[in-house]
Amino acid sequence: MSDLVLFEVTDGVALITLNRPERRNAIDLPTAEAIDAALTQLDERDDVVVGVIAGNGPVFSAGMDLKVIAAGGPRPIVPGRGAFGIVEKPPAKPLIAAVEGAALAGGFEIALACDLIVAADNASFGLPEVKRGLAAAAGGAVRLPQRIPYSHAMRMILTGEPIPAQRAYELGLVVELTPPGGALAAAQALAASIAVNAPLAVRTSKQVINLVQGKSMPEAFEAQRPLMQRIRESADALEGAKAFAEKREPRWTGR
Repeated sequence: MSDLVLFEVTDGVALITLNRPERRNAIDLPTAEAIDAALTQLDERDDVVVGVIAGNGPVFSAGMDLKVIAAGGPRPIVPGRGAFGIVEKPPAKPLIAAVEGAALAGGFEIALACDLIVAADNASFGLPEVKRGLAAAAGGAVRLPQRIPYSHAMRMILTGEPIPAQRAYELGLVVELTPPGGALAAAQALAASIAVNAPLAVRTSKQVINLVQGKSMPEAFEAQRPLMQRIRESADALEGAKAFAEKREPRWTGR
């Protein structure tokens, strides 16, 4: 792994840390490639159930490194995963964003590519692209209206003005607020509550939730059927039933 993005695993939880604090964790191409590599590890390692992504320093991420772009450098786009190494193909396993300080532009779009967001109450979220002659092309205009009410998403995208973490929590975007400095610990605690569950069931649950969005109820049940059948026939499903009957903790194999 690159020093630009740190990766460590503890008890089934992978911690991915954006490590450019001197640049407010802005994303250049090497950092995007390192994020891509970290997400690949997250999905491929059998000892990982869930991931947490955080920023080193007081800012989660200021988004794309515009100084690189202004100097004629490459955009942080990775084939297969798209911008920032995540927005077009997030990991198959759950990913939680732990946000301290600002998550702006691409930084916010990275958080939106995660399944859950935990934030310190001094955090802020915004898509200021229109103020820079751009649009929120890395998933902001696509995902934000799916996560908060349409009119509020429209206001944020068209004005470019950020909202504080408290407002993001009220709108349902943030699932947990913490005092400043507490977002990572809270995100890791949430991840730990996921990591104790059956790995195959966790991964499939995320897959089904994403698969059925926008489908009618009959279409949704039809789409989920083969995935749920695989879970019912899994070794972990049998182990879960045995552990319940024997009043002991389950021993998951991910199969």
